[in-house]
Amino acid sequence: MKQFFTLLLSILLAGAASAQTMNVQVGNVTYQFPSAQAGEMVYNDGTTLTVMNKVFTLTDISQIYFDETEVTNNAVGIAYNGTTASVTVAGNVAQYVTPTISGAHVTIAQSNTDAIDGDEITYELSGTSTDGEFALSGSYKCTVSLAGLTLTNPSGAAINITNKKRIQISAKSGTENTLSDCSNGSQKACIYSKGQIQLQGKGTLNVYGNTDHAIKSGDYISVKNLTLNILSAVGDGINCNGYFQMKSGTVTISGVGDDGIQADLDGTTSTGETTDHEDEDSGNVYIEGGTLTATISAAAAKGIKAEGDLQVLDGTLNITTSGKYAYDDDDKEYKSSVALKTDGNMAISGGTLTLKATGYSGKCIKCDGTMTVSGGTITATSTGSSNSTYGSAKAIKCTGALTISGGEIIASSSSHEGIETKGALTITGGYVYAQASDDAINSAGDMTVSGGYVMANSSGNDGMDANGNMYIKGGNVFAVAARQPEVALDANTEQQKKLYITGGNIVAIGGLENGASVNNGTAYQASSYSKSTWYGLYSDSNTVAFAYKVPSNNSMGTPMVVYTTGTTSLKSGVTGSGTSFWNGNGYTSCSGGSSVTLSSYSSGNGGGPGGGGHRW
Repeated sequence: MKQFFTLLLSILLAGAASAQTMNVQVGNVTYQFPSAQAGEMVYNDGTTLTVMNKVFTLTDISQIYFDETEVTNNAVGIAYNGTTASVTVAGNVAQYVTPTISGAHVTIAQSNTDAIDGDEITYELSGTSTDGEFALSGSYKCTVSLAGLTLTNPSGAAINITNKKRIQISAKSGTENTLSDCSNGSQKACIYSKGQIQLQGKGTLNVYGNTDHAIKSGDYISVKNLTLNILSAVGDGINCNGYFQMKSGTVTISGVGDDGIQADLDGTTSTGETTDHEDEDSGNVYIEGGTLTATISAAAAKGIKAEGDLQVLDGTLNITTSGKYAYDDDDKEYKSSVALKTDGNMAISGGTLTLKATGYSGKCIKCDGTMTVSGGTITATSTGSSNSTYGSAKAIKCTGALTISGGEIIASSSSHEGIETKGALTITGGYVYAQASDDAINSAGDMTVSGGYVMANSSGNDGMDANGNMYIKGGNVFAVAARQPEVALDANTEQQKKLYITGGNIVAIGGLENGASVNNGTAYQASSYSKSTWYGLYSDSNTVAFAYKVPSNNSMGTPMVVYTTGTTSLKSGVTGSGTSFWNGNGYTSCSGGSSVTLSSYSSGNGGGPGGGGHRW
């Protein structure tokens, strides 16, 4: 019998000279065996048929037919059509794939694929169903390719992968794909995987998370090339353990009930960043390229939240948070919404960041570790209200030390400080502009400026306020304070701290802290100054230190003090030229104008932290 059936199949294949593929159909599953690969087919005792190591029970076979279909190795196709779905399986992986179909709910059990030259299976999903799903179990890497798929699961996740290995979810170029899960279910997300998720492809993926998160991984998540739209989620837009990495593509997140992106540790101890992120469990977030836009309105929600560190190397971030404060039962404190939040350190070395916080006590950046800025452009605008109980609305807040060596920062807060660090602040380069109703720039520790261009404009307090010593060693500084007792450059003299000036170019509207040490140059004051007027500070008759526009705040201190290490002179009514910075309030060069009379700077009433002290 075995020999007879083998001979019969051989005759059938030889008789259909143009036929390329033998199709074995079992219900809605079709296994496709190219004639060139099929080899010997074994018929056993009238009960089973084995083709390419795939064993069929004869009573399960609906039909066997031959056609000219070209079969792609390692491919499994799932086509959804309303309340049904059909599956096609390439013959070379037929023995490793066990599909189960119930209506349009497709479950795949995948076994070992090592025999396929170490390659992996690609599952291509297409079609439409309002009552379907794709579920995958196993322990091997694979790709899930979305090729024009609209899929809603009214009873769980649209894609549910219990495989703990790396899964590529790829939207094919030119296709739009939309996934939705059920509401009030037990699933963790609309797209869920226990293992790593690599989101990629040059197509579009739209996701709705109606029970919890839109996308959830028990390991890391990365994004490359894809256009990903998170259109709603009860929980986070993207939630992962391990780390999150965005390499390129376009991600838009809105309508979420919690954070836009949240990266947590999987375990209890961080590995930190590893080489090529191999076996990394850090809770870190890496933004390396692409465009991310997040509009977050939930109370105390974050645009991006990292339990570990947050790094921005390149790309474009547009993040707006409008949620108000909320009480945290675990930490026993009120917390506010934040555009970028990290429990660890933050490093920004490139990219364009536009961050807005409009909610009550909201912040644009909150870093609980150290923060470094060496490149990129950051525009951080906080317009929410502040309250001593619920927290202060600030543009940038750092718990550890803050170091700025490059890039451009434009930070403004309408109801509190623009830039604040609870540690030391060091500025060695870059362009920094801070505008605030409280201190424009504040540090709990020492503050040091040795390079760059720094403008600090306060309409209600000190321009730059160090609760430790303040050192101006170089660079270009323009600080504006409110009227007395506030000062432009304020050191904590109440705690025997001091302002030390040994270099750089300085304009201080509101004067200097009492007892300031000025060396390697002389401080002068202008007889008067005019609001909204351009001035040029010169370190000699031909060398422009910088040009600046005086603000038009309702409350502004006097006098206007200037300092350079050369032969200081000042001109009013100049025309700025060269590089523009300080949000349009500064230039590297200027021309024209008329000379301003300068006189030696004398002491007078001033202010220190808390409103005491004197100007130098």
